Amino acid sequence: MMPNQKNIMIRFSFIILIMVLVGIAIICKAGVIMFAERQYWKDVADRFVKENVTVRPTRGNIISSDGQLMASSLPEYKIYMDFKAGGEVKDSLLMLYMDSICDGLHQIFPDKSKGEFKSHILKGRKKGSRNYLLYPKRISYIQYKEAKRLPVFNLNKYRGGFHEQAFNQRKKPFGSLAMRTLGDMYADVEQGAKNGLELSYDSILKGRDGITHRQKVMNKYLNIVDIPPVDGCDIITTIDVGMQDIAEKALVDELKEINATVGVAILMEVQTGDIKAIVNMTKGSDGVYREIRNNAISDMMEPGSTFKTASIMVALEDGKITPDQTIDTGNGVYNMHGRPMKDHNWHRGGYGVITTTQTLMYSSNIGVSRLIDQNYHDQPEKYVQGLYKLGIATPLKLDIPGAGKPYIRMPNKDNWSKTALAWMSIGYETQVPPINTLAFYNAIANNGVMVKPRFVKSIVKDGQVVEDIPTEVLNPAIASPKTIQDIQIILEKVVSEGLGKKAGSKQFHVSGKTGTAQVSQGKGGYKTGTMHYLVSFCGYFPSEAPKYSCIVAIQKSGLPASGGLMAGSVFGKIAERVFAKHLAQNLTEAKDSTSILIPDVKHGDISEAHYVLNKIDINSSGISEQSADGKPVWGSVTCNPDNVLFSKKEINNKLVPNVVGMGAKDAVYLLESIGLKARVTGVGKVKSQSITAGNTVRKGQTIQLRLN
Repeated sequence: MMPNQKNIMIRFSFIILIMVLVGIAIICKAGVIMFAERQYWKDVADRFVKENVTVRPTRGNIISSDGQLMASSLPEYKIYMDFKAGGEVKDSLLMLYMDSICDGLHQIFPDKSKGEFKSHILKGRKKGSRNYLLYPKRISYIQYKEAKRLPVFNLNKYRGGFHEQAFNQRKKPFGSLAMRTLGDMYADVEQGAKNGLELSYDSILKGRDGITHRQKVMNKYLNIVDIPPVDGCDIITTIDVGMQDIAEKALVDELKEINATVGVAILMEVQTGDIKAIVNMTKGSDGVYREIRNNAISDMMEPGSTFKTASIMVALEDGKITPDQTIDTGNGVYNMHGRPMKDHNWHRGGYGVITTTQTLMYSSNIGVSRLIDQNYHDQPEKYVQGLYKLGIATPLKLDIPGAGKPYIRMPNKDNWSKTALAWMSIGYETQVPPINTLAFYNAIANNGVMVKPRFVKSIVKDGQVVEDIPTEVLNPAIASPKTIQDIQIILEKVVSEGLGKKAGSKQFHVSGKTGTAQVSQGKGGYKTGTMHYLVSFCGYFPSEAPKYSCIVAIQKSGLPASGGLMAGSVFGKIAERVFAKHLAQNLTEAKDSTSILIPDVKHGDISEAHYVLNKIDINSSGISEQSADGKPVWGSVTCNPDNVLFSKKEINNKLVPNVVGMGAKDAVYLLESIGLKARVTGVGKVKSQSITAGNTVRKGQTIQLRLN
């Protein structure tokens, strides 16, 4: 071996070692980039990508019929910190303003203390993280803008390190109100809508994607728009927020009272078919009622006694019966082809001989089933054909996905028994979703015209109507005018004289029909375990000129179970509260020729009060005219039955005046004109003042005024 060969080998070994260490460092750095800094470099890559980039449009809003925003797309953010951005200058600023930053973050996010934020940020600084999450939850746009104003955070992301990740979230300002009808979006909104109107009108709401690319111009990358995004259209629904709130409160109160499992309520405008309110409530495992499923349109259940109206209408239309025709219901128990049928009052001896009208008034199972069985037993298909003509089995093809289709079977040798007709006539062995039952009753209220329930009235873009969605007539005449008139009279008597009294009102007439049905437990039938019931009421109001139709359907376990008492009382509350919204009291109707109506006049500037009263021809005295120089004339007011008396009051600028009884405007003006600072709480007249009248004025002193 040559003398210097050993030195050469040492050098080679050293070089190899250096290369191995560099390789290890490269592998370690690659691992850090791939895992620890993956999101940061992905964001950087996204910023500098030069290929076509999809630009998402803003999704359209869902708006109520009264102009309230019910669903809208709002941005949310997650905020991060790059502790290596800005170098030592940024790091020095960060430590200098650390307390101010942490205090500001605590003010914006009170669930974390100033100390927690400080400890968290110092931990990220120690790690030297480039994509450190500052706050674990998504924050609103307002919170993001407030955080962006804090020291260091207000620098650009390359100097200060503060950066964000934006999310486009769907928000419902009214929370759960009509939630199932409005529908939901997937957590990743780019996946689209899941259900409800969001899904039905997804193609209209979502708009159209745009395309941009990044281009280097004068050493800077700029976003160049190739195809601009087209924001989605808004849809104007038929839902009225006030009526929706009325219906939800009335229903939930009753559900809690009777410990029900499921409840639905639908309110529809008679002539247009507009759904003004739709409530779907299911009791959760925690006992809280929530909108989980759209039961109002999807529940396929036997409707029970609300179906009796359709049965009677078929026989009336065919001329088989008349409203005054009698039928013997006996003692409340009747052997119907070998199977006992009972009326609800069988233990009290039944109803005996009653008229067709009374069979619905008292919801007599025996009365209705005997009338139908006597006239259609040998030709049951004619009865079922009559039901189809009434439209109660018509698929509505609603805007809401998941709507059920009524099931009323046509008789044949394989699906029919001797008792089938009798039980079908009283609402069993059929399945009708609540909204289909409502559409049928709405047609009765609409003098036979069946309209499709409407959820959306129009499509709007930038405040301009793009498309009006008209009312759709499904059947111009479900029955003859004579049949419609007869059944309208009967349904009004159900409420005024029959079992539906709870649904009525002292202010106006209500028409409708109660329903109480046992719910089948599948293979277990009706008698397995605890009995389950569907109690309901469907009708319209006011009877003389129907404006709204409504159905309330409640599922509950065990007795008592009464459609009239339970669902009827909810219907009555909804009807009265909705009717009250439309009461407009005309002042001219409230007075006669001898009446003199004196308005409530506050103390304060009596010259202005005198001017207003003079303009509306109300007699006043104590002041002849308005102040010539435009200055206030302070005084008090006495309202008499036929005039208003003013009394002037001199103001001493050195003493605190008595402003009790004045309006806020006059009181604040007067007090601040003599050097006091006024702070006001409440509305109405001044009820009290914190500094007693007559005290010496101290300039700049604050006086609290409470209004009521």
